[in-house]
Amino acid sequence: MRSKVAIAILAAGRSTRMGTFNKLLSVIGDVSLVRLSAARAVACKRGPVIVVTGHMADEISEEVSGLPVTLVHNDEYASGLSSSIRRTLQAVNEDCAGILIHLADMPLVRENHFIELIDAFERHNGEFIVRATAFGDPGNPVVLPRSLFADLLELEGDAGARRLIAKIGIPVTEVEIGRAASCDVDTPAALEAAGGRLP
Repeated sequence: MRSKVAIAILAAGRSTRMGTFNKLLSVIGDVSLVRLSAARAVACKRGPVIVVTGHMADEISEEVSGLPVTLVHNDEYASGLSSSIRRTLQAVNEDCAGILIHLADMPLVRENHFIELIDAFERHNGEFIVRATAFGDPGNPVVLPRSLFADLLELEGDAGARRLIAKIGIPVTEVEIGRAASCDVDTPAALEAAGGRLP
């Protein structure tokens, strides 16, 4: 039986390294980066999709309008990534065995990558952490089992789950997805290199 896994698209950050522009509103092909990320998560059809907003919430919400996603607002987005993870967990249905956390500024992560990660999670009966790697190095997205949720709620500051994964003792299995696991668009140069542009 398939494990239902919620997919969280973290889209609350201020993208300060991009200057005054919100990188999630940049365009890849003919759609915004945040909509592209959300649409790919929906397309994999493996569980409910949650989009976490914060900075420029109205604009981000408008970009994903019409998609079958749940919008969750993080009032504490300025405090860092951990606040978005905590807010996400509050929105995960009880019937979900885990959560896949995806950073919305990673344009090379596609629906097949979500499927590969969730398939690996299922093969380990929803008990392992599943992490994408880029040529052997830890990257994103990551699938976290429900048994880890209580610990995730204790995260603080601008830290994701990486340090927690290193010390928690839950087995980790890795799925190699190449450059997709490490390519984000934190700067204008990175956006251009990924094939994106300002609208």
